[in-house]
Amino acid sequence: MTETVISVNGIAIRLTDERWAHITEEHSELAGRRFQVLETIAEPNKIYEGGNEESLAVREIETGKFLVVVYRELQVDGFIITAFLTRRVKSLEKRNLLWSPPK
Repeated sequence: MTETVISVNGIAIRLTDERWAHITEEHSELAGRRFQVLETIAEPNKIYEGGNEESLAVREIETGKFLVVVYRELQVDGFIITAFLTRRVKSLEKRNLLWSPPK
């Protein structure tokens, strides 16, 4: 099954079962958080520039704990590459900020 969510840029981003299996094999702490991964694309706190034309959507899910979803937007659609949890938000803030909510 493939689920799709709309990014802040209005692009449909896919999460396939194959990709979800890969994510949860590498990051077992994300098992049961599929909805939060999709929600992070749709309603991130911030988006930073990644490597190879990737974007890193970041959302705080607990105080001091952040979900990072790495994805790529193409012209017509996009796809999720991986996701992980981190407390090291300072390292993310060193990256180029692509998007943050209007104040």
